[in-house]
Amino acid sequence: MQWMIYGANGYTGELIARYAKSLGQRPLLAGRSEAKIKALAEQLELPYQIIDLADTEALQAALCDVDLVVHCAGPFELTAEPMMDACIASKAHYLDITGELTVFEAAHQRHQQAQEAGVVLCPGVGFDVIPTDCLAAQLKELLPDASELTLGFDSASRMSRGTAKTSVRRLGEGGAVRKKGVITKVPLAYRTRQIDFGGGEKLAMTIPWGDVSTAYYSTGIGTIEVYIPASPGLVKRLKRLNYLRWLLRFEWVKQWLAKKIDQQPAGPSEKQLEQAITYVWGEVRNDQGEQQQLRLKVMNGYRLTSYGAVDIALYVLAQQPKGGFYTPSLLCGKEWVQRYVVD
Repeated sequence: MQWMIYGANGYTGELIARYAKSLGQRPLLAGRSEAKIKALAEQLELPYQIIDLADTEALQAALCDVDLVVHCAGPFELTAEPMMDACIASKAHYLDITGELTVFEAAHQRHQQAQEAGVVLCPGVGFDVIPTDCLAAQLKELLPDASELTLGFDSASRMSRGTAKTSVRRLGEGGAVRKKGVITKVPLAYRTRQIDFGGGEKLAMTIPWGDVSTAYYSTGIGTIEVYIPASPGLVKRLKRLNYLRWLLRFEWVKQWLAKKIDQQPAGPSEKQLEQAITYVWGEVRNDQGEQQQLRLKVMNGYRLTSYGAVDIALYVLAQQPKGGFYTPSLLCGKEWVQRYVVD
């Protein structure tokens, strides 16, 4: 079976391609930049194809000979829907490595179309959102009548350029939580609390992480928040930034910030990929005040993403699940995360 990595020339896309190659796989590397895609394909001795997402006809034609796409080209709010639609039209399974709420919701809205086409739509097959999604499903099993779910993670790893650009594009929209089943926009640094993610108690703040969307579909729990550690200074700066969020919605501001990000390193070094670990934490409560907590320690987020994307691609190709929208835990089971746990 033939599968494609679209956006293979990006930092994470290249990690995915190299991991696939190490397993003896021969994915088709694809993207817009011929110079970069060709160079990587020649280095890894893999086939390649140059495709522009804006050319719908050419994209669908290219996917007719492909059984599955791992989509790695962000910002996903701009690129995911064209690729999803092309995959449904061409009957190719769709996976991506996003953490963007709008993309998960867009995939869920295409559930019936994907069912009818026999196409799996599963965004978030990387660090966003395999570990937190699986943890949420495990917590739901521990407390079946849970009405509130809180998730979080603590990572020492620096962002890739792609992740940073996505974060900047989202700043103008503020934060997001789920209240009584509905995704609700809230200010940046909306809530703070002390959390022991696994390495000691830290001040943490809410972020609009993908689980605000996906954990609802995985667990049915209607109230969901996601936290990361934050210094008091960062919390104060973000709270002040709420007054200027309107400015960050202008496309020219987003482009200016993206150019600044392009001056940074592509992503974590090889040493950081090997040494940095991530603590993942979750808590559920029911209406009676009972609660359960779980913690995991997993590999660096970018390493986990490169493994997770390939592992789930191979799982889908082997198992051929029924078409439709999935979260990682709904697709592969709540224990899937255990393969990425470290001591």
